[in-house]
Amino acid sequence: MLELERPIVQAPMAGGPSTPALAAAVSEAGGLGSLAAGYRTPDAVREDVRATRTLTGRRFGVNVFVPGPPGDPEAVHRYAEGLRADADRAGVGLGEPAHDDDAWEAKVAVLVEERVPVVSFTFGLPRPDVVSALHDAGATVLVTVTTPEEAVQARATGADGLVVQGVEAGGHRGGPSDEDGVGEYGLLTLLRLVRDAACLPMVAAGGLVDGASVAAALVAGAEAAQLGTAFLLCPEAGTGAAHRRALEQGRDTPTALTRAFSGRRARGLVNRFLVEHSAAAPAAYPEVHHLTTPLRAASRQAGDPEGINLWAGQGHALCQALPAGELVRRIGDEAASLLGR
Repeated sequence: MLELERPIVQAPMAGGPSTPALAAAVSEAGGLGSLAAGYRTPDAVREDVRATRTLTGRRFGVNVFVPGPPGDPEAVHRYAEGLRADADRAGVGLGEPAHDDDAWEAKVAVLVEERVPVVSFTFGLPRPDVVSALHDAGATVLVTVTTPEEAVQARATGADGLVVQGVEAGGHRGGPSDEDGVGEYGLLTLLRLVRDAACLPMVAAGGLVDGASVAAALVAGAEAAQLGTAFLLCPEAGTGAAHRRALEQGRDTPTALTRAFSGRRARGLVNRFLVEHSAAAPAAYPEVHHLTTPLRAASRQAGDPEGINLWAGQGHALCQALPAGELVRRIGDEAASLLGR
């Protein structure tokens, strides 16, 4: 499906880590680099696509958030009240907890116009007409799923393949469902279940950081492995300074799923904000994301890792601070050696 020299897909990490330089370096090394459209304006997405094309003539992908339903306003209000003390300590106000679609239609239009080679979707299912428009523009379309049932639904959209995300993955849960306890399969088990349920090519995601884990995913039926946390320490990544330090110094720090930062389940390193606010955080994305934006910005400016979302998968202790191209070659070649290829 993806026709890669090395079966490595760089996960699209919204909020800063994904950059044109990172995507291009991964693609140049024989993998598939990715850009994140989330939190970017349509014009910025177009600029990122064009910037990547100046750095590589190889294929790359762009990921888009599918908008979901609004959260409960009363629950969001109660959560906001619980954040007042944090805002007062930081000397900032809370953000406006508005619901929006992240300029969904306009971003899809950009990807069609720019004829982006690979387009992936998270947080929901794209409409069949959206998939058809992308196909007409020459794109391979992937949909992120976290359960066999979601995989069957994704197949009905006309998608070419699935990003199968295990619960080990860092960052947001990418499937259409965001109910507690749903889509929390381990990756290897999920790959076997999805293969039987949907019969589409699979890209495995979740806790994969080295050649051995990539090889295991390929044996379980995936045709490629998507790695995100593994690239966070690469010099080409836009990972924030506090986030980098937390990964480098917190090899023994556990991870946990939380809604505290964005209102949607996501896995990150356990820190003060996660511990203090996870229990009260409602299922309300992107309202909670907007609400906590000033708090997280203040913590980043202060270099305080205790107040920011330190997204990381369960295998974060194995991350290496290597150039992205070298990392792709090392992981891909190790996986090939283990598989006897």
